[in-house]
Amino acid sequence: MANYFSNHSASRFLANSSQTTTTTTPAHTSQGSLSQPATPSSTPVRPRIPSKHFSTTVTTTQPSATKDSTVSSTPSSATATQVHPLRNTWVFWFRQQRAPGNKITSYEEGIKKIAAFSSVESFWSLWTHLAPPSALQPTTDYLLFHSGIRRPVWEDPLNLSGGKWILRLKKGIADRFWEDLVMAIIGDQFDDCRPSVRADDKGKSNGANGQDENGNEWPEICGCTISVRQSEDIVTLWNRVDGDVKLREQIRDTLRKVLNLPPSTIMEYKSNNDSMQDKSSFRRTAIDKTPMSPIS
Repeated sequence: MANYFSNHSASRFLANSSQTTTTTTPAHTSQGSLSQPATPSSTPVRPRIPSKHFSTTVTTTQPSATKDSTVSSTPSSATATQVHPLRNTWVFWFRQQRAPGNKITSYEEGIKKIAAFSSVESFWSLWTHLAPPSALQPTTDYLLFHSGIRRPVWEDPLNLSGGKWILRLKKGIADRFWEDLVMAIIGDQFDDCRPSVRADDKGKSNGANGQDENGNEWPEICGCTISVRQSEDIVTLWNRVDGDVKLREQIRDTLRKVLNLPPSTIMEYKSNNDSMQDKSSFRRTAIDKTPMSPIS
């Protein structure tokens, strides 16, 4: 049986184990959706939990026939597709390790902003032009973070008191996991993950108690990353409050559901404070490997 998880020796996922899977890119049309792209018949389809806050099927509202000469003379380009807004605005970032001779020395200097999006339509128009992780060179990162985070680094005010769940994958399966995670985040599938007691918020940037300038509380999920490396691909899910153990477990269990992970999969948690201390997001020093609890 294929061993996909670098820390899980009996994975049940068989996609891409013995053949190269052709990724079908969803067409960018006026009827884009947040549903999964077409999957080859040889690849088992894993169910995705639907979003609670917006429809994952985008429909186009066509104007009804009318005798009004003003409407009938309107150019077809003015018949715009209805926009389906997301609850939050998100930003894609990109980073590639410096090449020999490149004078970029810090991690932050190498991070480049790709684009922001705040609707289903703008997401798909961007997503269909991004190369999948399997097409990236090793030591390349994709980062997706909430627009309130100025830079996707440990030291950002909204990330400072948080941490991240880490999932290590064998090469060849990251594309689908990354897509599922991105759409779970922008589809608010982690929205129920909130601190039971509001912490002393070191992660606030505007207002009190982690609220933005409009008085809205920042979401608990800051963002996610995928790091393409030579021998493995590493997915991380960043959250805002590190000190709430129950909240961390809730995020872990939700992540397990949206990615359809086996109960025996090992996921590691590391605080951003520990990362700043040892200058590494993934180094195993001081990482909490909390075992998964059964789903009730």
